[in-house]
Amino acid sequence: MIRRINIFLICTSIVMLVGVYMLKFSIEGTAAERSSIQRQISEQEDDLTTLKADWAVLNQPAYVEPIVRRHQAELAIEQVQQKQFGSFADLPMRPAKPDTAAMDALFQAIDAGIDPIDAILELEGIE
Repeated sequence: MIRRINIFLICTSIVMLVGVYMLKFSIEGTAAERSSIQRQISEQEDDLTTLKADWAVLNQPAYVEPIVRRHQAELAIEQVQQKQFGSFADLPMRPAKPDTAAMDALFQAIDAGIDPIDAILELEGIE
């Protein structure tokens, strides 16, 4: 009886030992994969930083201006004029007073139980 228990415990110990080593190697593989991914992320962030710096240089007006001047005739590019943006005189003025009569009518309709949105939908034939 004790011999069977000892054999069972030895077999169980061997199985557990194999399981622990498999778990250890699995964790080491996951850690190696994680460090590889972190290295790739770091390289991509470095590349992105370099690309942003290049983009900042390429977008500087001092860099773009000679290119624009060189191709100005072919592309029919003209300098921007102030009148293209409009002026403050073109902006509409605010109304002098709010339309209180319309708001009063809306609140009276709501108090009377009339849904103004529903009425608009019925007029449009949506319902």
